[in-house]
Amino acid sequence: MFQVAVIVLVLVACVCAKPYTTKYDNVDLDQILRSDRLLKNYVNCLLEIGNCTPDGKELKTSLPDALANDCKSCNMKQRDGSEKVIRHLVNERPDMWAKLAAKYDPNNQYQRKYKNTAANAGIKV
Repeated sequence: MFQVAVIVLVLVACVCAKPYTTKYDNVDLDQILRSDRLLKNYVNCLLEIGNCTPDGKELKTSLPDALANDCKSCNMKQRDGSEKVIRHLVNERPDMWAKLAAKYDPNNQYQRKYKNTAANAGIKV
């Protein structure tokens, strides 16, 4: 499972690294998840088929590291936001989830790695 957030999922580094920026922690994830247009723009940014907002660029930069390092540089708000976004994508937008998974987890290594974490959060990936 992805430890992602669309701005979120925004999201991670090694233990010795600096924490991710908190500059975008107050982005309204609910507004993004309710808006097909906004959500599609973020997903297209992550898939490199569309333009990125500054927070989208930050997410795209942080996402691979967050996945690889268990979101160690994420703060609690970023972790909670990531879970919210993942839950929404898995349950409500499986088409988008599949595209993101194909790009960021082509061998399902992260879905295997985070399977128990996802299950504990009630997310079935």
